[in-house]
Amino acid sequence: MNQADHPTMRHAELDLEHFLPYRLSVLSNRVSSAIARVYVERFALGVTEWRVMAVLGRYPDLSANEVAQRTAMDKVAVSRAVARLIEAGRLEREMHDDDRRRSVLRLSEAGYRIYDEVAPLALRFEQRLLDGVDAAERELLFRLLDRLDELELQAEAEPI
Repeated sequence: MNQADHPTMRHAELDLEHFLPYRLSVLSNRVSSAIARVYVERFALGVTEWRVMAVLGRYPDLSANEVAQRTAMDKVAVSRAVARLIEAGRLEREMHDDDRRRSVLRLSEAGYRIYDEVAPLALRFEQRLLDGVDAAERELLFRLLDRLDELELQAEAEPI
């Protein structure tokens, strides 16, 4: 039965405009899409590929699993992005010095050329985005994001 057949049936109500996960997701998608236009057009990079490159540009020599953990992206999506980036010559994979079973990833020279071009563009985009937010509000925003991150990790460990 559907609600149209029985208009008196009550269903749970979720006010999406005031539901934090929804709001964060929509905002994240919009911001990511806006900056993605630059690297999609110039370098034929998808959002997942750029995120992998951004993490490895900042933290070289991570495994694909570590990249997935840092980005909170699906391991399969990260693995596919890594494969595409290696095939395109933008990433290099090597065996870890201490653990020959573990491979680590780093940007290749070609990858760093792209990273060195996109990272400043991303920072300029962020600056433009935050221009209307004063320093105290920015500090509060990042403190709140850090706190939400802590609380999410705690909530994730507890059953719903």
